[in-house]
Amino acid sequence: MSLHLDWASHKAALHAVQNWHYSRCMPSSKTVKIGVWENDRFIGVVIFSRGACANIGKPYNLQQTEICELTRIALDKHEAPVSRIVRIAILFLKRSNPGLKLIVSYADPAQGHYGGIYKAGGWIYTGKTENKPTIRIKGRVRHTRSVSSVFGSSSLPWLRKHIDPAAEMVAQPGKHRYLFPLTKGIRGKVETLSKLYPECPASIDGDAPVSQTGQGGSIPTAGL
Repeated sequence: MSLHLDWASHKAALHAVQNWHYSRCMPSSKTVKIGVWENDRFIGVVIFSRGACANIGKPYNLQQTEICELTRIALDKHEAPVSRIVRIAILFLKRSNPGLKLIVSYADPAQGHYGGIYKAGGWIYTGKTENKPTIRIKGRVRHTRSVSSVFGSSSLPWLRKHIDPAAEMVAQPGKHRYLFPLTKGIRGKVETLSKLYPECPASIDGDAPVSQTGQGGSIPTAGL
């Protein structure tokens, strides 16, 4: 089995996300897109971005240019462990962005994700985020910020009147948060936040090759 990673075009990344990631959409912020080939066949993409939160670096006293988010791992069936693919992708990221100090990623239990690949890759688990307000509109659950961006308002009465009479608030559990430090200095700081890895009962985001587990693609991160 041969594994090869290289820069991916927007077209290739979009294809991977639309076909092999449950969100079916690209991150809206600036991205770094790394393609994955196995046995000379394109099998997907790993995408890093600025993330959805404007203050993503604040809890770690980092500037926005010093931190990024692993926002998509969109893979077709493959043999290589996902943690190995991510580890190589991080090397590409570091070479092209030498000022980065920390990567953050999230696993959404509402999607059956607990972060098995992050545990296998030695990421630092720091607990769950707070519950976030979400709205089910036109059959899709969106964060209120996303609803406001798409429809111009997140007011439930307004949405029911103008967009979807069945729009409703939905309680969503917090997401599991994982950190990958890129420097010794930041590692020392974030290791103090470390918690025990969560239990992963029947998780669909383990590190076993997809060709063995029968999953239709590795989708460990939530659409942010």
